[in-house]
Amino acid sequence: MAGRDLSRVKDREALRANANAEPYWQRLRPGCFVGYAPSAKGGDGAWFARAYDADTSRYQKKRLGAFPGVPGSAKFAAAKLEAERFAELTEAGGHTEEKIETVGDACRAYAADRPETAARFRRYVYDDPIAKRRLDKLRRKDLEEWRKRLADQPSLVSRNKDGERRTRDRALSTINRDIAVLRAALNRVLRPGLPGSAGAWQEALKAHSNADGRRTLYLDRAQRRSLLDHLDAEAAPFVKALCLLPMRPGAMAALDAGSFDKRTSELTIGKDKAGKARRIKVPVEAAKLLASQIAGKLPTAPLFMRANGSRWNKDNWKQPIGKAVAAAGLPSNATAYTLRHSTITDLVSAGLPLLTIAQISGTSAEMIERHYGHLASDAALNALSGLAL
Repeated sequence: MAGRDLSRVKDREALRANANAEPYWQRLRPGCFVGYAPSAKGGDGAWFARAYDADTSRYQKKRLGAFPGVPGSAKFAAAKLEAERFAELTEAGGHTEEKIETVGDACRAYAADRPETAARFRRYVYDDPIAKRRLDKLRRKDLEEWRKRLADQPSLVSRNKDGERRTRDRALSTINRDIAVLRAALNRVLRPGLPGSAGAWQEALKAHSNADGRRTLYLDRAQRRSLLDHLDAEAAPFVKALCLLPMRPGAMAALDAGSFDKRTSELTIGKDKAGKARRIKVPVEAAKLLASQIAGKLPTAPLFMRANGSRWNKDNWKQPIGKAVAAAGLPSNATAYTLRHSTITDLVSAGLPLLTIAQISGTSAEMIERHYGHLASDAALNALSGLAL
């Protein structure tokens, strides 16, 4: 039934429950409706959303619930917001919220076009009890328990050929990154619960305010050369590239041979955490390395290829780097990502503008300022000291 004004409490209370439980619908815009079904037993009725799906040429419908704890005068606004969200997701194609019933469903929908996020969910969500929890039953306590299990799970540093694992305690900054993606996935399909209530799921996913996300382990040029000297021949080109360019290891591994134009010494970085492709001009030494790696390869072949023809990934680069770190006598917690931090540190210390560094490394100027701004201050101080008479 349509043509009703559901925003007024008095008008809703005057509605009678339909025998077929069909909601009373109010059109919000073309293809988007909010509905209300009075309870036959008295008490609060249930709200619904309906949106037109052009891919299937039919309407999708979703039960929104009764919005317990929300004042009667505010229920329509809450339902309207959820109905509009549902319509936006339906119109975008792919998954619809009608099919998203559990936390795992919400994560899969959110990670559909986010490979790095999908990998994080595979490690920490899909095999956890939280994945099967229905969204309409989700409580703050469920997420607090998941968060504790996450914090108690050590981070893998490396694994040797015999299967022996080297781990470390999970840092607060790492936990923040892990919970941020789950919070983003749930935020797309759930409205925040009332503060302090059992339904306030968002409170369980707040970031640690005292987490220091700054990476402090730095390898100087001599240490990086020593690392390269102790690497096996298979891993050496890949790791050397990480020493020459401030790229994320995953983005480096994802490069194809066609990503590098040796005529112009330009490298196109298409798959990265930042999500947007970028094109940078590389210096002579890096250009020589990249040119040697693309020789004889098809454009779609991995730019950095293992002996068996596969790409490098975090599961197979950890072992050779870990062995080289130990053989070179470097700090045991040095990783592939340490090389990115070290190269960015050198660029900041050299006085390169932070915005330029951000563009080259595929991150935001805000992040560079937050984590490396103190180095820029040191470089500025040194420059000012040179003005002394």
